[in-house]
Amino acid sequence: MSADEPRSPLELLEALAVQEVQITPGLAHLEIYTLHGLLTVLWHGPRDARDVVVTCGGGMGSVLGPADGLYHALGCRLADAHGIATMRVGYRKPNDLSRCVHDVAAAADLASRSGARGFVVIGHSFGGAVAIQAATVLGAHCHGVVTLATQSAGCEHASELGDTPLLLLHGTDDEILPAETSTVVQMLAGHGEVVLLPGAGHLLTQAATELRERLSVWIPERFAAAGG
Repeated sequence: MSADEPRSPLELLEALAVQEVQITPGLAHLEIYTLHGLLTVLWHGPRDARDVVVTCGGGMGSVLGPADGLYHALGCRLADAHGIATMRVGYRKPNDLSRCVHDVAAAADLASRSGARGFVVIGHSFGGAVAIQAATVLGAHCHGVVTLATQSAGCEHASELGDTPLLLLHGTDDEILPAETSTVVQMLAGHGEVVLLPGAGHLLTQAATELRERLSVWIPERFAAAGG
């Protein structure tokens, strides 16, 4: 590769080494060592899946997600029921927005090398901004964005999502970010569906079952619509 040739998000990580362990037949644990931190990916489902969900943790990072491990639960459900893969991204440096967006883009780049052609990105709290920015990077390859109790900071360019489907879920009793924050992001995007979850706090524990059921339907529908 010449010095002037553009490099992909994965190449820009300048990985020093990669380790991988197959935890179960349907779940692999990857660690990518870089000079700027360790990028962790828990990868559910078939490695050659065309449809892939990428999850974004909050400001402290998280590969489990809110609502009693929502990301893990979705990874198992979507792989078993639909053959959809899920990449749970553990950031190199949580709360560093640009670096976290790069991490998510690099994970999607890695999946694309195995056959992925479409993505849905999910983010909780700080991760909502990561998800929206990553979706703008993925462009036409992103078929849906889900935010969970999102912040609005970092979502200023949400209009660049174009007509990418956007689902904003927020608890009415969020003690950190009021539910109106999701409405602000909806306004910035110019579209999107805001769903309020009665009685749910910032970690959305009270809405764990509803989130699993809703997203187990919404996500496959987005991939199906894109495939059509």
